[in-house]
Amino acid sequence: MHHDHDAPHDHDQGLAHDLARLHRQSFDRRVALRWLLGAGTASLTGAGALALVGCGGGGSASDASSSSSSSGSSGSSGSTGSGSTTTSGCSVIPSETEGPYPGDGSNTANGSVANVLALSGVVRSDIRSSIATASGVATGVPLQVIIELVNTNASCADLSGYAIYLWHCDALGRYSMYSSGVTGENYLRGVQATASDGTATFQTIYPGCYSGRVPHIHFEVYRSTTTATNWNNKLRTSQLCFPSDSNTAVYATSGYGNSAANNNAISLTTDGIFSDGYSTQLATVTGSVSAGYVARLKVGISA
Repeated sequence: MHHDHDAPHDHDQGLAHDLARLHRQSFDRRVALRWLLGAGTASLTGAGALALVGCGGGGSASDASSSSSSSGSSGSSGSTGSGSTTTSGCSVIPSETEGPYPGDGSNTANGSVANVLALSGVVRSDIRSSIATASGVATGVPLQVIIELVNTNASCADLSGYAIYLWHCDALGRYSMYSSGVTGENYLRGVQATASDGTATFQTIYPGCYSGRVPHIHFEVYRSTTTATNWNNKLRTSQLCFPSDSNTAVYATSGYGNSAANNNAISLTTDGIFSDGYSTQLATVTGSVSAGYVARLKVGISA
């Protein structure tokens, strides 16, 4: 991928910053190990560094060969990642690093605190356009993301009235607010309240695949849209990934830059986030390039 698509490195703030955030966010063992690993290789640049601190998605056929793959209930195939706890038939989704581009007020971009959650209009279903004073629109293969939030302490009962903050890179692997060329945009970021059936639905585009990570989407869980204004209030941070066949189909289309080559160079079993297990994070994906895709994931938290 072209250098400007890997812009994440332009905002690396060093070991001291990473360790300070690690302490105050009280990451679980899984996340802490990844941050320390990234810090220990801070001298790396380019794709190598991105693989350690970025986000992920897109595996090989051996990882997830079917677009109807399980969304990650306790009975799904694949290993359960460390940090995931199975209770009453559903699993607490593993905590994952939010990466360097969360836009939730926990870090800075271009010299200012980056917090899209404080902007009017961030609570929305369609996240393809920017909000507030920005006007850019992300283009790509249409994707609807449906996250069902359930309580692992109550036989997987749906959790209504909670909030999901979801964000991901664009078709060229760039993160709005942070990456070169899109620092003035805030598209592909939004908040949705969970409905009575526990679902939060987002209309977006299929994310691109940048060097060093598989295709993926980030999300944070909050108690309500009222508290979804700053990272300090989040209950859980995790990532979802995709089966290989939809990745391959999307990246064969125009507009996705080097995503096909990047995706072919990595798999879910070698990805820095998902290599220890992804059964609770692998979305069920249906649809096609022409009709658009729908990705569904059941997310368990201990409420």
